[in-house]
Amino acid sequence: MLELAVGIILGCCALGAGVAMIAGIGPGIGEGNAVAKACEAIGRQPECKGSVTSTMLMGCAVAETTGLYALVIAILLIFVAPNMLVNILLGVIG
Repeated sequence: MLELAVGIILGCCALGAGVAMIAGIGPGIGEGNAVAKACEAIGRQPECKGSVTSTMLMGCAVAETTGLYALVIAILLIFVAPNMLVNILLGVIG
């Protein structure tokens, strides 16, 4: 019975880490759109290159934080949560 409970905990942690990493798709799409629109804007008005580039880089940095948060959550779910949850389970069982 205990082995089944530990297996469920490990499986759910791995599944949660995989779901968390789906969030890495969003920043890639968002940054790609931002760069495409910045290139379009620079093509239309080359004299605004500096301001468009700095604004684009700031937006890409903000968008990238979503992917980094997802990575941190996935790492915690893989390496920290299973041990913690198994210890809680063992404490409850006695």
